[in-house]
Amino acid sequence: MNWKDQRILVVGLARSGMAAIDALHKRGARLTAYDRKSLEEMAEQNKTLQERGIPVFAAELPPINHEAYDLVVVSPGVPLDVSPVKEAIQVGIPVIGELELSYRLKAPAVQMHAVTGTNGKTTTTALLLHLLQSAGIPAAAGGNIGTALCSIVDNMSAGMIAVEASSFQLDTIKDFHPPVCAILNITPDHLDRHKTMEHYIEAKARVFQNQDAEDLVVLNYEDPIVRNLARRAPSRVIFFSNQRTLQEGVFVQDQMICCRYAGETSPILPVSELRLRGKHNLENVVCAVAMAKAAGVSMEIIRDALPGFKGIRHRMEEVAEHNGVLYINDSKGTNPNSTIKALEALEQPIILIAGGRAKGGSFKQLAMVVRERVKELILLGEARDMIKGAVMEYGFENIHEVEDFPSAVHLAHKLACSGDVVLLSPACASWDMFPSYEQRGDLFCQLVRDVTKQA
Repeated sequence: MNWKDQRILVVGLARSGMAAIDALHKRGARLTAYDRKSLEEMAEQNKTLQERGIPVFAAELPPINHEAYDLVVVSPGVPLDVSPVKEAIQVGIPVIGELELSYRLKAPAVQMHAVTGTNGKTTTTALLLHLLQSAGIPAAAGGNIGTALCSIVDNMSAGMIAVEASSFQLDTIKDFHPPVCAILNITPDHLDRHKTMEHYIEAKARVFQNQDAEDLVVLNYEDPIVRNLARRAPSRVIFFSNQRTLQEGVFVQDQMICCRYAGETSPILPVSELRLRGKHNLENVVCAVAMAKAAGVSMEIIRDALPGFKGIRHRMEEVAEHNGVLYINDSKGTNPNSTIKALEALEQPIILIAGGRAKGGSFKQLAMVVRERVKELILLGEARDMIKGAVMEYGFENIHEVEDFPSAVHLAHKLACSGDVVLLSPACASWDMFPSYEQRGDLFCQLVRDVTKQA
């Protein structure tokens, strides 16, 4: 596509929005930038854009019409029902996001393999990257994993990109066509934005909507919602399971990760050789194995590479062990189901730090698991009353409320005994107290280092 002189409005000037502007500016597009933050709040972005001659608007924009814009590019965090995106949709101006834009910008020799799902996306995407790179394939990872896709495709002429695709990003695709994609699981999340579970499922299913019979979608057999999407897929379906033997696909049998294609079963690796904790991570591993095989990585390379993968930051990250107490940063546990998986991965008594901004789901199932597995619960943030109410309904009373993160970590340190685990797994978004779960996790790690040094 020829981008020169295309009149493009970029909405949202965080990481992905600025990367989109960089890529489009190089191609000669006529850009306008908008963010609902004030110009003072985005002083750095404003300075950069003004130096390039790109007009920047905050709060209000001139009228949105076809005389002004040919295209609107929206950042993933911007809802589609707010100004000026809503106005663009109403007057028929195309609206796309980071995923679609990067797909249109990429070189023909670059393939984008996409991972979506409610939980486990980042770990699976990072593991897929590890397996691709272990095979000597030029590869990168981007999207919801934290690196803007536009910045990757702008500097890549060939190879593969492991894409972590959120429901927000999938909401705005048009032509995005991954030759290999996967759906890990679908549980209630982001209902504050998608409004209904049906809309959320539809957003996830969009990942395979442009595939054809030559492509492959990898689906979780153990998730009923995901399994039922197989009938809608226009591509070949491969299942994975961490619980049963499959007729075809990647699965766990007698504590051995196995692959079965064309009626032949190939053992890959004993589960005991993996460095990742928990049944949920086993789900991520078998999914990544299926995707890597579909991308052309040999079983021998997969077998050799799996034990070397340590996991990712902010997902069951072991921060420190002091006086017999293990401190784990699971700040990426931003919904109840993710925190449930973290709790189920641990056998030790748990002091759980939770709370933040709720995203529309129920805390009922989490409360049941807290009752069975948590020794002490420390709550903070906007959702603490909701979580407190849910766990008290199930008879759990070891609840402590605090106002900030330093207080939470200091209290957890005081409550913990040798053999315990202090686990940060908030079950909520970070946005009431932090710009991102990464900053929340970074502060937790720093506070843990401080209290363990003082002790």
